[in-house]
Amino acid sequence: MAVDQGTTSTRAIVFDAHGRIVSSAQREHSQILPRAGWVEHDAMEIWTNTEWVVSAAMSQAKLGAGAIAGLGVTNQRETAIVWDRRTGRPIHHAIVWQDTRTQPRIDELAADGGSDRFAEVTGLPLATYFSASKIAWILEHVAGARQAAEAGDLLFGTPDSWVVWNLTGGSRGGMHITDVTNASRTLLMDLRKLEWSDDLLAVWGIPKKMMPEIRSSSEVYGHVQVPGVARGIPVAGILGDQQAATFGQAAFEAGESKNTYGTGNFLLVGTGTEVVRSQHGLLTTLAYQCEGEPARYALEGSIAVTGSLVQWLRDNLGIIQESRDVERLAASVDDNGGAYFVPAFSGLFAPYWRPDARGALVGLTRYVNKAHIARAALESTAFQTRDVVEAVVADTGRSLAEIRVDGGMTRNDTLMQFQADILGFPVVRPKVVETTALGAAYAAGLATGVWGSRDDLRAHWQEDRRFESVMGEDERERRYRQWKKAVSKSMDWVDDDARVLMGTTAAAD
Repeated sequence: MAVDQGTTSTRAIVFDAHGRIVSSAQREHSQILPRAGWVEHDAMEIWTNTEWVVSAAMSQAKLGAGAIAGLGVTNQRETAIVWDRRTGRPIHHAIVWQDTRTQPRIDELAADGGSDRFAEVTGLPLATYFSASKIAWILEHVAGARQAAEAGDLLFGTPDSWVVWNLTGGSRGGMHITDVTNASRTLLMDLRKLEWSDDLLAVWGIPKKMMPEIRSSSEVYGHVQVPGVARGIPVAGILGDQQAATFGQAAFEAGESKNTYGTGNFLLVGTGTEVVRSQHGLLTTLAYQCEGEPARYALEGSIAVTGSLVQWLRDNLGIIQESRDVERLAASVDDNGGAYFVPAFSGLFAPYWRPDARGALVGLTRYVNKAHIARAALESTAFQTRDVVEAVVADTGRSLAEIRVDGGMTRNDTLMQFQADILGFPVVRPKVVETTALGAAYAAGLATGVWGSRDDLRAHWQEDRRFESVMGEDERERRYRQWKKAVSKSMDWVDDDARVLMGTTAAAD
């Protein structure tokens, strides 16, 4: 079984020994937006949903706990949860990876040493994206939090730690752990030592006793201890969602890659046991570590807004009723009508790292209608992916022959065809596109002996459809030049005037 705790929902999926889905259950949680740029989740709602989906998936499959060999957890990364170990209650809403409230602290630190001042140790630039500034914000803004943390009463974790702590007993002895992939996204872990950096904890003012123990991604950590919720099942795998998707795509070795289309898009390319520092705006991150083996590393291109842009069209503009309607609407026109949509709602992530950018819809004329806007929204996902692919090629010196894709948006054939067109090489969709959950299940199954090796997992991967580029080179490059022009228009937006407006909006809210 995999528990997939994502940005918008939590799922539980039961897989058989061939990697096929037996049953699944899913439940969305609330997106809490208290101010412009702030994004929060209710961690108690997430845990309640986790209990529900685990029970529902097992009930649907008519399985008891004894039929489940192991449980793997995968999760939205970087999102920060701080809770009281005595009561089991969070002291503040989870601060989500998309949240930008800590930008002033990031700017302050970057002014003394630049945005890469910690990159040699962590592989990451200074950005609101990562967990460190979020933990520091909670300690500074919640009454009594710092004193409780210093006393050892508060625990920090990304959602994997929160879910595993609750699964294994919570305030009655739950395990406070994380794995190397999630730890590598905090801006607090030494990439090579795989340990929390005392120096970085001091920079952020975070007591080390708050931090979870760092473990490998595939080992038996403990057992489920929740009455009525699959009690006794070994908890045996933890992977951040993008690393889990890479694992699920069987992209284990250096040079192998995948691109996940979810709330955001995330391209990972393995670099083996070598730590490769990007010179072109990518992140150096952990890919995975199996128990008793050296850690494997990757370069990652992180894009903040792709699938969530479709939700925005649905919820904020109301031009579609359901997310799946976007393909039909976009396919009703032949092109974007000259409109380009840069969804820099939280600034631009890889490869630009421009927190001053904001969303821009440019090239509008009276000819443009909602179908063109829907198409421009989908195309923005493909253009942003090309941006990070170009960075991968520049860093590695190797062109990609094809790209394996996964995630919910890959069911959109219109998007996948345009993706192949704008890249100029094949896009390959597997039969199981829920590779994030599959990767977590694989990690648990390896640890519990369901599969003997990663080679066994490779044998399960099957191609569903291959999208070949049919767009001419001149047209592809013309459209990409227009995209780059649109990106330039989104930058330098956040200044003192914009901050005043955002503050006024927040006060009105």
